[in-house]
Amino acid sequence: MATGKLSCSSHLQIRKVVPIYFTMIGLFLALLMVSLHGTAPVDSSFPYSVPLDPQGSLRLFWNVSYPEKVVHFQILIKDLKFGLIFGMSDRGEFEEADVAVLWSDGLSSFFGDAWSDKEGRLHIDSHQDYQLLSARQTPEGLYLVFKRPFTTCDPKDYLIEEGTVHLIYALLEKPFHSLSAINISTLHRGLQRVQLLKPEIRVPRLPDDVLTMDVLAPDVVIPNKETTYWCYITELPQDFSKHHIVMYEPVITKGHEAIVHHIEVFQCSEDYDTIPHYNGPCDSKMKPERLNYCRHVLAAWAMGAKPFYYPQDVGLAFGGARSSRFLRLEVHYHNPLQLKGLHDSSGIRLYYTPSLRKFDAGIMELGLVYTPMMAIPPQQKSFQLTGYCTDKCTKTTLPSDGIHIFASQLHTHLTGRTVTTIIARDGKEVGVVNVDKHFSPHFQEIRMLKKPVQVFPGDSLITSCSYNTEDRSQVTVGGFSITDEMCVNYIHYYPRTELELCKSHVDPGYLRKYFNLVNRFSGDEVCTCPQTAVTEQFNEVPWNSFTSDVLNSLYAYSPISMHCNRSSAVRFPGDWERQPLPKITQALPLADTTCPTPKELVSLTPVLLEDHEG
Repeated sequence: MATGKLSCSSHLQIRKVVPIYFTMIGLFLALLMVSLHGTAPVDSSFPYSVPLDPQGSLRLFWNVSYPEKVVHFQILIKDLKFGLIFGMSDRGEFEEADVAVLWSDGLSSFFGDAWSDKEGRLHIDSHQDYQLLSARQTPEGLYLVFKRPFTTCDPKDYLIEEGTVHLIYALLEKPFHSLSAINISTLHRGLQRVQLLKPEIRVPRLPDDVLTMDVLAPDVVIPNKETTYWCYITELPQDFSKHHIVMYEPVITKGHEAIVHHIEVFQCSEDYDTIPHYNGPCDSKMKPERLNYCRHVLAAWAMGAKPFYYPQDVGLAFGGARSSRFLRLEVHYHNPLQLKGLHDSSGIRLYYTPSLRKFDAGIMELGLVYTPMMAIPPQQKSFQLTGYCTDKCTKTTLPSDGIHIFASQLHTHLTGRTVTTIIARDGKEVGVVNVDKHFSPHFQEIRMLKKPVQVFPGDSLITSCSYNTEDRSQVTVGGFSITDEMCVNYIHYYPRTELELCKSHVDPGYLRKYFNLVNRFSGDEVCTCPQTAVTEQFNEVPWNSFTSDVLNSLYAYSPISMHCNRSSAVRFPGDWERQPLPKITQALPLADTTCPTPKELVSLTPVLLEDHEG
């Protein structure tokens, strides 16, 4: 079989069948793809990568150009047959998705920008915003390189923005005579989540006396089911003095790169002298209850994330007085093929130093208190809950120069869809700490901010989450269970303060008024007895548009109970009950959505992506 560049006759044949808005690249057969302009870039020009499928036969590499507002993609297809579908959608759906398609009719192969309708049928996009740059066959497989702008202003296209991006993919096992003949719903397909828009942050130099500590799973046999959260308790050496963690990175067992989905290391509460040693599923009934008090985050990694570095003068303290020796490792295994007998020793490698840095890093919880008083009615497409860190709390607790937030980890449970934390000052929204409009509870990592955000005494930090409960017939209450809900932003900041938790919930008295109101206007009895648990009262509410809308209004306008707490869980002195909601008189301006000109939207000529040999 011949290799090399396309012949002149091939070029002429292609030119006859290229529609004005559709880039079609004719190639000999699926595995005979050749470079359109030189050779494909080597991996060094793509700093980020992630396996797409559990078998590791598809791997995505990418880089981001913020000046051009473009993402460059490179996909390695190790065993290409008749094509590939790759794209993005709101939550990983294959219907109404924005996709790039490489497919073959058995004689020639084509590449184009397409979208899928509600039935999963593919359609050529009138604006070709996925632009093919090169395709090259190597001993490893086919390298396909293309790019796409963040914003296209095409209603059929996905807006690439900060936060989680749900990537979809499917391999074509047979030829198709046309793009419209492909029904994406019938293909063997998969989903991967990444943070595409990584911040451009200079990597600080590690100190000369840096040490390492591996917190690893102890040769775990991965259960042969799709999702497993594995918990393991380990401990620091006796008399381990205070050190600063300055960096950490994942340690993934070779061959498990597509199965180990995310990893977290927690430090246990100093209130307990001992923590039972445990090694098993996190949801097991045999798991000791005391493990629930191992919640202080030391490290968190998710698939696709790079090593995490602390700022040059900052370190996360562990060890020493008032610090638990016990650590809880949690590994999320994603095993959709239900493979058996896999032994795993993945985990986190901590880089730490005995030479303490200028600032201790702090971790603060923002958002909602874990309480059933904050509830989400069933059958809701989008129900919002908001937690507050009020100006009164920050004025009481923060130093005069304020704090600098440099990283953030957003958190909800299964029904969470969006999470946002904003800063308000004197009634005006002045900045965003973190936002994820496509949040997934299955993809949680500590994310570095593009630049540190400063918070001053008297500022308010407002964390909002939206939830979807369309598949639930019962109310969802706030709590620790995975079927309960949370709305949290763990912010990483410096210098560390005594404030560890700044959260709120609705005033209990106003919630009692809600139950009384529902009881008065509904034909069904709702128990409002003070001795009855809040969850039981919510379970008796006859949920409909009226009871849901009234609850939504209650949360939006009622006073709150503030938890302005030290690490000991004791509140700072002050009156924290029936606090008014922060009044916002001026919102942040909307993001710039300037559209490219029509000429920029359509390109019939592939753009050269320089090869970086090295």
